Amino acid sequence: MIAGFKFYAALSLLFAVVPLFSQSNSGKIILEDAVASGRFSQQSVNEIRSMKDGDYYTILDGGKYIIQYSYSTGLPFDTLFSTQKITSAKINNISEYQFNDQETEIIISTNIESLYRHSFVAEYFIYNCINKSIQPLSVNGKQQLATFSPNGDKVAFVRDNNIFVVDLHDGTESQITSDGKFNNIINGKPDWVYEEEFGFTKGFCWSPDSKKLAYLRFDESRVKTINMPIYENLYPSEYSYKYPKAGETNSTVTVWVMDVISGLKKIMDVGKDSNQYIPQIKWANSNKLCIVRLNRHQNQVDILFSDILNGQFSLLYTETNKRFISEIGLQYLTILDDGTHFLVSGERSGFNHLYRYTMDGKLVNPVTHGAFDVDKILDIDQKNGVVYYTGTAESPLDRDVYSVKVDGTDLKRISTQKGTNMAEFSKTFSYYINKWSDVNTPTVASLYNSHGKLIRVLQENEKLKKEIKSCGFQKVEFIQVPSDTLLLNGFMIKPANFDSKHKYPVFMYVYGGPESQEVKNAWNTRSPWFEYLAQQGYIVVCVDNRGTDGRGENFRKCTYLQLGKLETIDQINTAKYLAQLPYVDGSRIGIFGWSYGGYMTSLCMTRGKGIFKMGIAVAPIINWRFYDSVYTERFLLTPQENA
Repeated sequence: MIAGFKFYAALSLLFAVVPLFSQSNSGKIILEDAVASGRFSQQSVNEIRSMKDGDYYTILDGGKYIIQYSYSTGLPFDTLFSTQKITSAKINNISEYQFNDQETEIIISTNIESLYRHSFVAEYFIYNCINKSIQPLSVNGKQQLATFSPNGDKVAFVRDNNIFVVDLHDGTESQITSDGKFNNIINGKPDWVYEEEFGFTKGFCWSPDSKKLAYLRFDESRVKTINMPIYENLYPSEYSYKYPKAGETNSTVTVWVMDVISGLKKIMDVGKDSNQYIPQIKWANSNKLCIVRLNRHQNQVDILFSDILNGQFSLLYTETNKRFISEIGLQYLTILDDGTHFLVSGERSGFNHLYRYTMDGKLVNPVTHGAFDVDKILDIDQKNGVVYYTGTAESPLDRDVYSVKVDGTDLKRISTQKGTNMAEFSKTFSYYINKWSDVNTPTVASLYNSHGKLIRVLQENEKLKKEIKSCGFQKVEFIQVPSDTLLLNGFMIKPANFDSKHKYPVFMYVYGGPESQEVKNAWNTRSPWFEYLAQQGYIVVCVDNRGTDGRGENFRKCTYLQLGKLETIDQINTAKYLAQLPYVDGSRIGIFGWSYGGYMTSLCMTRGKGIFKMGIAVAPIINWRFYDSVYTERFLLTPQENA
């Protein structure tokens, strides 16, 4: 939601004013370790890629190696790429990598420079796995979003707001668009507000036959500019970029398809209303393009089925909502390999679920149903018609992995451990790697076969577990707090040697924004900081107010058109509830929040009538009139409509 700033970065500013404990203090958490040093960082299995045969997978090891592993044993099989063995290219660290479909070449990105929250420019290299040669993708400046064509012959990328294509056979570089200009026209990638609020960075896609590129073109010439001072040198510089505030002009977005051989391009019809959003494009086949269209109020989403020869569309699917289309409802559009069906998600039942439609827009069946939310589609076994997803059927605090057939039958729970699970499947769906944690246990990555048999634990975070034990981390307890007629989910960390006859001060942490969720049965990267505060004698509490995720549409959307009202009531009621507990010092309750949490903290301090002794509001939204269009209007409409 808020661009750019990291949670731990600003906390490190406390080092200048808060004395640090000596590292010789056994069994104590040191503030620097809790927020900056990385002592309590998790290890993970990064950048997993299943290979086509389904027998092997690759991971990125330490940013230096791409290592091939066997699914059947979980053991390393081969090192496919090593930065230490490359002398013809300056690659000190691998940021990302991708194979072509034939797995004969790899795109490697290095020397990245961050732009906004997700986007970056980088140096890309093409590594040939057969002859072990490596070449820069382009020598004409850093690139973005380098992507193989399906046949592996070409790579498309963005540079300076234009799209380029490199022919890997002869190395020729062709410029596909030429009108790109900073703060004016963007081709092939989103503008700032799309990236920030719709969460994607690539605005182009290859057709299945590798002959065409579909891309988004953003005309932000009429969007007003915001100027931001950059305090990195003796004399600050100034950075200017287009920032559409609530009720103001957005970029005009058009969809184009170009034949990369002939250079001919055609604009796709997306309707007469230019004041709308295009959050997704996806090829149905090499002649048909699906375009997701969202109105500015964000309460109606349409799927357009476009003929690339004439640019005209037929309306494939429409969903409306009396409040807004949830972000999760925009993420899932999957064309099934049978060519006659697609899957979408929607909240018509009051919970987010998956539905199967024919390609002429007729509902066939709900794929999932029940009083829970589908959280994320993980993968689809197109051959056998099976969908793998995470959901909240067991508890709004948990995420479990399930499989279900596209006709809605044969539902299975795959994950077995209570907590938060996330699985990545092999190409043949014979194996999967599950990453699990709970509120008191760091992430464990394990390899299983399709029958659920454990093959090997890949990463157990033993070092971190030992640090947690040696530093005396206290168990996190889940609690429920009454507010109006509801029970709110929360967690509590009590100080070591807790004495129920003693009265303790309370430190409340809040975010509380729409569709967010802080109270989960998952390892929290803020735990070391919370545990540090508990060691200083504070009870740490976090409660998810109304408007947060995991409990269905009505709970998630009840704050619509009145952000801050119900959320603040819930946080104040939490403080009042805590103040009545026999072991809480009701005169010493403080609250901390960042971004939306800073907004909440500010409201709690002003409306709390003294219940909060202290408040720390970091990067708060103080006036929604100054915040960006997409986020603000999704929940409040425009200032003109909802002053």
